[in-house]
Amino acid sequence: MFRTQYCVCRCFFTHNYFIKEFDLHVNFSDRTQLIKEYSEVLTSRGCGDPEQLIPQLEQEYKRRRNLHDESWERRQLLAREYKPLHPHLYTLQASFLDPKFVELTQVVAKELGQTGEGLTKHLKDHHQRIYSFPVFTPQFCHALVEELANYEQSPLPKARPNTMNAYGIKLDELGFDEFVTRLRSDYLTPLTRLLYPDWGGGQLDSHKAFIVTYREGQDVDLAYHYDNAEVTLNVALNGDYHDGELYFGAMRTEEDPKTRRLGYTHHLARGLLHRGQQRHGALPITEGVRYNLIIWLRSSSIRNRQCPMCCLEPELEAVRQGCGDGFTITNTDVCSAL
Repeated sequence: MFRTQYCVCRCFFTHNYFIKEFDLHVNFSDRTQLIKEYSEVLTSRGCGDPEQLIPQLEQEYKRRRNLHDESWERRQLLAREYKPLHPHLYTLQASFLDPKFVELTQVVAKELGQTGEGLTKHLKDHHQRIYSFPVFTPQFCHALVEELANYEQSPLPKARPNTMNAYGIKLDELGFDEFVTRLRSDYLTPLTRLLYPDWGGGQLDSHKAFIVTYREGQDVDLAYHYDNAEVTLNVALNGDYHDGELYFGAMRTEEDPKTRRLGYTHHLARGLLHRGQQRHGALPITEGVRYNLIIWLRSSSIRNRQCPMCCLEPELEAVRQGCGDGFTITNTDVCSAL
């Protein structure tokens, strides 16, 4: 009997370190490599002494090495110690979803067959294969934001949601993994199967779901980037803030003329669906606090052939718990364990 085990690509430990103060992604293995490859560009961006960056990069390397084990430990701790404000939110219910979203998935199942023709008539098409549609009810979003604020105010440990956002919540640690799994399999995959067949949209078998929080004095914007995902869903959970629009450019592998950027303004409870490898960013909010639900939807059938972050055949390391970065092996493969 074969057993599937989730993995990360080894590039996770050395690639795509974001140095926010200089708006630069770098690869990092040691001091000599960093100085040799990035000293000139860092100096051109106002870094007087690239050596000063070494401690924070070494700290980030250590964080990544310990990330999966520490995340699992936090998950176990929160399951024991955290007292939810709204316990009913942790199990997905149809009443949480916008009726138009439920109807959309039913239309896909009953009318569209095996092609995507006609599906975009039921979505708002923003061009470049970017689509928006209602996902949740405003009432659910309000209750979820209350739950998130309750956890934020607790003394329990929290972890940054990804390598670029310093503030937010990893939803698997808080106990929402089954919620998101059902949302992915029952409601999102029927859409992505037709919209993104070339990106594994019909074979989404894992995800990374998190909340990003923007407020004055913390993160207020997000630099231009691409996601570690085949498809991304971004849902606005509140509307009491100003500005903070998204903008989109070309796919990672394409020439990216800065004059051809596509803008998008968030609307409460509405989701935006796009290919993970499409470059995008978020402009600064100017007032209030913004909460967004981000789900990186992943397909091992795609990423097992080519890592979306290093663009090479992945060199895999197994994780003891969780879904890693969505790469998979069977128990007949040879793979080192984290």
